[in-house]
Amino acid sequence: MSLRIVVCVKYVPDASGDRRFAEDLTVDREDVDGLLSELDEYAVEQALRIAEASGDGAEVTVLTVGPEDAREAVAKGLRMGADRGVHVEDEAVHGSDVMGTSLVLARAVEKAGFDLVVCGMASTDGVMGVLPAVLAERLGVAQLTLLSEVSVDGGVVRGRRDGDRAAEVLEASLPAVVSVTDQSGEARYPSFKGIMAAKKKPVVSWDLDDLGIDGGDVGVAGAWTVVDAAAGRPARGAGVVVTDDGEGGRQLAGYLAERKFI
Repeated sequence: MSLRIVVCVKYVPDASGDRRFAEDLTVDREDVDGLLSELDEYAVEQALRIAEASGDGAEVTVLTVGPEDAREAVAKGLRMGADRGVHVEDEAVHGSDVMGTSLVLARAVEKAGFDLVVCGMASTDGVMGVLPAVLAERLGVAQLTLLSEVSVDGGVVRGRRDGDRAAEVLEASLPAVVSVTDQSGEARYPSFKGIMAAKKKPVVSWDLDDLGIDGGDVGVAGAWTVVDAAAGRPARGAGVVVTDDGEGGRQLAGYLAERKFI
């Protein structure tokens, strides 16, 4: 049987834009441009490399959860070379934390069918980095996280996790969940051929009913963590200008010493 790889990706607000909270204190995704999380591009890349190395017709599915615009995250994965996409869209998912999101992803992964799930190391909006572990727990499979190298051979996934002083070599039998870091290998750019081919690749849409999930278990209502209050970043104050009339060095040193920088 061919290897079935599912890549979990997220459509996030552009980090270079003006990100803010909406009135309900969830991340404002309406008034800012979005894109496929950069860290998830590494996950797509590693999934494609594993599929190419398997040589047995492995299939790569790109899965995302989010509003209508999140479909673009799936489209980017298809243009990179994935075979099919799954988009879970339901208004009840709005405001989900990692627990709600992991529940939806787990049900979708099970419905899609999988041998290996590949995730990025974190999303560039939430930056929690715990979803792969929670997802593996919900699926009841092994997890290998924060890998800088990953490969699959003979029903076993192997990887290397780099630490400050040493590197660990890990392995687990499939099925399993892995997450990869931004050191795992540069993500490929979609080719013109890939862009054209992506238009014909299948993308299925599911809602919570399709996954057998009660709306009260996800979204703001089912969140384990909530934002109680938020305030905008204060405006940047004017800097101190030091005019060098021969005493500029002393003035600068005094300024730094006053603020305990020296």
